[in-house]
Amino acid sequence: MGNQITYNKVIITLIFFISLLVLHTESIRPPFSCDSSNKVTSSFPFCNAALPISQRANDVVSRLTVDEKVLQLVNGAPEIPRLGISAYEWWSEGLHGVSRHGKGTLFNGTIKAATQFPQIILTASTFDEDLWYRIAQAIGREARAMYNAGQLKGLTLWAPNINILRDPRWGRGQETAGEDPMMVGKYAVAYVRGIQGDSFEGGKLQDGHLQASACCKHFISQDLDNWNNFSRYTFDAHVLKQDLADSFEPPFKSCVEQGKASSVMCAYNLVNGIPNCANFDLLTTIARGQWGLQGYIVSDCDAVDKIYTAQHYAKEPEDAVAATLKAGMDVNCGSHLKTYTKSALEKKKVQESDIDRALHNLFSMRMRLGLFNGDPSKLEYGDISAAEICSQEHRALALEAARNGIVLLKNSDRFLPLSKMNTKSLAVIGPKANDSEVLLGNYEGYSCKNVTLLQGLQGYVPNTMYHPGCNFINCTSAAINEAVDIAKKADYVVLVMGLDQTIEREQQDRSELGLPGMQEKLITAIAQSASKPVILVLMCGGPVDVSFAKDNQKIGGILWVGYPGEGGAAALTEIIFGEHNPGGKLPVTWYPKEFSKVPMNDMRMRPVASNGYPGRTYRFYNGPKVFEFGYGLSYTNYSYSFASVSQNTLQFKNLKVNKTTENRSALNIAVSDIGPEVCNKATISVKVAVKNQGEMAGKHPVLLFLRYSKAEDEVPRKSLIGFKSVNLKAGENTQTTFDVKPCEHFTRANTDGSLVIDEGKYLLLVGNGEYPVTVVV
Repeated sequence: MGNQITYNKVIITLIFFISLLVLHTESIRPPFSCDSSNKVTSSFPFCNAALPISQRANDVVSRLTVDEKVLQLVNGAPEIPRLGISAYEWWSEGLHGVSRHGKGTLFNGTIKAATQFPQIILTASTFDEDLWYRIAQAIGREARAMYNAGQLKGLTLWAPNINILRDPRWGRGQETAGEDPMMVGKYAVAYVRGIQGDSFEGGKLQDGHLQASACCKHFISQDLDNWNNFSRYTFDAHVLKQDLADSFEPPFKSCVEQGKASSVMCAYNLVNGIPNCANFDLLTTIARGQWGLQGYIVSDCDAVDKIYTAQHYAKEPEDAVAATLKAGMDVNCGSHLKTYTKSALEKKKVQESDIDRALHNLFSMRMRLGLFNGDPSKLEYGDISAAEICSQEHRALALEAARNGIVLLKNSDRFLPLSKMNTKSLAVIGPKANDSEVLLGNYEGYSCKNVTLLQGLQGYVPNTMYHPGCNFINCTSAAINEAVDIAKKADYVVLVMGLDQTIEREQQDRSELGLPGMQEKLITAIAQSASKPVILVLMCGGPVDVSFAKDNQKIGGILWVGYPGEGGAAALTEIIFGEHNPGGKLPVTWYPKEFSKVPMNDMRMRPVASNGYPGRTYRFYNGPKVFEFGYGLSYTNYSYSFASVSQNTLQFKNLKVNKTTENRSALNIAVSDIGPEVCNKATISVKVAVKNQGEMAGKHPVLLFLRYSKAEDEVPRKSLIGFKSVNLKAGENTQTTFDVKPCEHFTRANTDGSLVIDEGKYLLLVGNGEYPVTVVV
């Protein structure tokens, strides 16, 4: 009898655990609609994958009640059980790895982490489109793997951030690919194609189906979060047509037209008096009409509410509903549309057709993601498993990105690299040197493996001493004497200084450009006391003025590491000890402290001689610099020369010639008056010879610039027109080819916002070499 009772208990326990397992399996099933096992709902036309998506979207919208429609207009869209439609969360993030931010991602199941790549500003410094694409591919596949495992409630990732880094104080500059519009646009294209499952060249996704959805944000001219009394929620950016055309719009145009991004996020701020999310010309005329956006437009979170509560652009909450829906916005991150759309209908401020238009775009997107085709495990991308998350391949890619992104800013008398064999002791000093989280920057997830910079260096030099030096990163108090004592005992000293997310982040712009608190004083004291020159490692997204260190002979080397991601510790250590040759180049100008006197809310890009306004970014800024855009040293020396240029005179004859509108004597032609045939014929093939003249192999980007021969404030001082990565052994040489397209690369915007090509002499620039090209109109 006792044995029988025991046996029954075992059976009951086993059944209990099996049922729990079944329930658990059911609970992690990814959300999808049109379950084939539901005979009622699977028969609806919107569940028929053979029909065109537009027809299916129309069908599902036609079946919804008004109340159901309203609830679908926000990021947390509820399920509709009677139609077999699952819930959907639109808000997920994937800036530089699947992120813990947003409401769609859960790290509470079997998946506890995802590969965390360097923050974008460092990845940008590789100037490597192929690398950018491969990183985005990995993020997209990890996102789909998390969805397949039931830990991602939506496949719409709200990235990339493609605002240019207009002002160095912007707390979100770290999220961007730098200050050059063309380069940021190329980053956007590579990222979008990788995330969405397209090929590197584009064109693979002919049927419109996506691995995941990428979102170009923040549209447009949002690059101020919280500075002085200006807030992103109420800031009215007064932007000239000229600057919109050749600085602010180009990255978004590339993202949509070339990248085929499936989403755009409208920004909080107003531009010239109109909130971005209520701007019909911006969202409908330009993004959808001119650029051909196929996808959905989302508001930044609570941006619709701010139009009423903070900007007072809308007199009633229903007016904010009407303004945004009629402008072309589709989904509200927030709750404003859920709360006020029904009353906006009742007050006749919107029509049901306005809602239907938005819903058509939203359901079309979910269908393109395959979420209305039944069980996703049986469909394309259904075989992407959790094994890809934190895979060796992806972690090696994170390390590659950090290695190739880190920028060597100073190397006096070839002080670096250090000899691993001859370095018997090391002192590492800095408040964040033993912190792994700081390596990730913002919009981060959970790393596959956490390794601090200190731990990375300890792996090479076991006799490594550590002292934080400062109480916090803001360094309001510094233990200078203690840190100096430790530094004196070591063969070499590595100082890890800079910023973190308490100083620069979303909603936290900086007020000045120097190192915070007593960091500079601490660095100088240690450098003065150490037996050998010290190494300064700068961890920051936005630039800092380190002129004092640049000029200090006791500081032998300076390395900028951005926020290098989970591979950052290994990458830095390999570079310091010569196992990797640094090749990164700065994607942003490093300004002196005095630049902080320039009002951050002044959106003008070009300098104004009459009042001393210096302009912004390397393209227009005419003041002193700490480090230039594109600057970066190597452990080897490269030489460049123009091997061949296919044509040096461009004839634009028999076209309408215009006098310039900026009190200049030059003539120009509008790009819109030049036909495609003439533009294609004008393409210049430029071959650049590159030689590694040093003793160490290295990979680095070759940057090709263009400069108009006449220095004028209206014309860029120079513009980046191409970049290519080359990998050369010691003594090796190669040639790399650039296709220069004058109808794209020789253009600037006039005061009306029209793109023009000026007559006259231009110079192609690479390294210290230049090659003249003349435009005749």
